[in-house]
Amino acid sequence: MGRAMSTTRRALLALPLLTAAPALAQGPAEVVEGFHNALLDAMRNSPRLGVRGRYDRLMPAMGQAFDLAAMTRIAVGPPWTGFTAADQAALTEAFTRWSVATYAARFDGFSGETFATQGVQANPNGDMLVRTMLIRTGGQEPVVLSYLLRNNRVVDVYLTGTISELASRRSEFTGLIREGGAARLLAELQRRTTALLG
Repeated sequence: MGRAMSTTRRALLALPLLTAAPALAQGPAEVVEGFHNALLDAMRNSPRLGVRGRYDRLMPAMGQAFDLAAMTRIAVGPPWTGFTAADQAALTEAFTRWSVATYAARFDGFSGETFATQGVQANPNGDMLVRTMLIRTGGQEPVVLSYLLRNNRVVDVYLTGTISELASRRSEFTGLIREGGAARLLAELQRRTTALLG
């Protein structure tokens, strides 16, 4: 599995989808399963699509299932409130592109993988945790992935069921912001995206 990110015209046109909430009839499990279906489709068509094609395919799916604006705020942490509105908007866009590029690059092939939903748990604050497994072939251990949903959209992903992706991001971003504020973080996100998309 690989890595990536881009500034294509088609991706720009897809950005309005980031504000579109999933259909009200969908429950948290259906939101996650819808994303998994799009991910598997991109994986199955990986050779034909290439990393940029997977990116374009995943952008609307992630925009619907994930609250990427909220994820940006959470990953940045307390410094967010000190940034200008323009910096916040630029960081949200850059974080979105990097997040989609990361999935496009990481899930770069298909050899019979499937996703299985293990259960849904309601947290006391109203958030919902959807526990899933990526089932791999060839005797490989399955990968446990848990999705935290708020208002029926993903706001964090727990790798191996316990490692918060956004907590890891915040740890990284704190150092970058200390080095050079919003501009330093923005430049790094753009650099990573370019590297992932080749």
